Formats: sequence, C-alpha cells, structure tokens
Amino acid sequence: PFLMGIVFSFTKYRTIVDFEFTGFQNYVIAFGKGSTFWHALGVSVYFVIVTVLIINVGAYLIALLLTKSLKGTSFFRSLFFMPNLIGGIVLGYIWQLLLNAIYSLWGQTLTSNFNNGFWGLVILTCWQQIGYMMVIYIAAISAVPEDVLESAKIDGASRTMTTLKITIPMTMPSITICLFMTLTNGFKLFDQNLALNGYTSPDNMLLAMDIYNTMFNSSGNNMGPGQAKSVVFFLLVMLVSWTQLRATRQKEVE
Repeated sequence: PFLMGIVFSFTKYRTIVDFEFTGFQNYVIAFGKGSTFWHALGVSVYFVIVTVLIINVGAYLIALLLTKSLKGTSFFRSLFFMPNLIGGIVLGYIWQLLLNAIYSLWGQTLTSNFNNGFWGLVILTCWQQIGYMMVIYIAAISAVPEDVLESAKIDGASRTMTTLKITIPMTMPSITICLFMTLTNGFKLFDQNLALNGYTSPDNMLLAMDIYNTMFNSSGNNMGPGQAKSVVFFLLVMLVSWTQLRATRQKEVE
C-alpha cells in the first residue's frame, strides 16, 4: 500500500484499477498557490515544538519526584498513566465538552479563534501523553547506579547538580526514545484534532488532518493531490525524526 500510494501521487486517481499518470501535476496542485498544506505545516511545527517541550519536561520532573521515597508514589504513577489508556477520539470529545463549557463563560468556543483551538489541543495532548513518557523516565531514573549518586553526594554535589551532571546524562537513551515518540506522535496526530476541532476550524488543522480533508472532504477528485501531500509528509517526518535521533544519541553516555 505504501508503494502504491507513491505511484498514485503521480496519477489522476479514480479507482484502484482506473487511473492515468499525470507526472508532477498533483504535487503542483498540492503545494501551489492556495494550498492549505503550508498553513497546516506551520501549525504542526508550532504544535510539535510546544508539546514536545511540555510533555518531556513535565514527564521528567514528575518522574524525578515519583522516584523519591515518598508515600503514595504507586498511586500517583497509576493516576498519571491512566489518560493514556483512553482512546484519542473519546478524549477529544470529552475535552471538547469540557473546554467549550469553560470558554462559554466568556461567550466563546473552541472554534472562535486560533488560540482557543490550538491551546485546547495542546492541553489534551500533553494530558494524555505525559503519563506514558513518565513511566519510561521512571524506569531510566531507577536504573541509575546508586553508587554513582552516593559518590556525587559524598563529593558535595547538590541535588540540582547531581540531576544535571549525572541523572540526565545517564538517562539520555530514554530521553532519545521519548523525544522520538512525542515528535512523531505530534506530527501524526489526527483523531484528537478531528474530535476536538472538527472540520469547522480549518485554522487549527494539523498536517494529518489536512491530508485527510484534501482527500475526502473537498469537491472534485483530490485523491492524487492528497496522496502527494502524504508522500511529502512521510519524507518530512522521516527527516526530522532521523535528525533528532542522530543528535540525541551523540549525547548518550555509558
């Protein structure tokens, strides 16, 4: 299907057995004047930067707290992880009701303006994914050798210095994994975007939803341009992910 999708991006697609090759015409249509791709790309990049930072910083800080010898850590680990067990569509509609109820106090809705929809999606995504990344960070922090931490304490290192100079460098493999997952999840996000913002808020469409909307919710035969967008989307996510993996793996220590 992936290879067929690449082929169909160069065709005027009618059905799986009825198509004709048109060269790069679909790419010209998909990325030419009036295309929604560039706006969706800008929104997606902005969304990915914000959510990757919030999710990973938040998850790491919570993991540091929940690896201390405190009462109730098991309960709070389960509590933070629970949102990840709920499906994206369900979460989207739950948060749509919740946020619309809050915005209604000011006579607004999620679709009233860009900021309402965008930050609503950010809150939903971070709330769902922080707990999952927290579990990975807890496992990594718990695996840091105690003798190394004790040596740092004996040498007079503060908790902040120990975290910055020992814990974070020794947990870089988990940071690499979590950055990769949040980065790719952010670009590929679809179901929460659909449930929360729907089709009435094109300003808040991320790339995956823009591709779907091009293919199935526009007048005329747009399967070809939509598939052209998806091919470029794949190359973009692959390039960004590869760059991130290479950059963070260089920071890993034994």
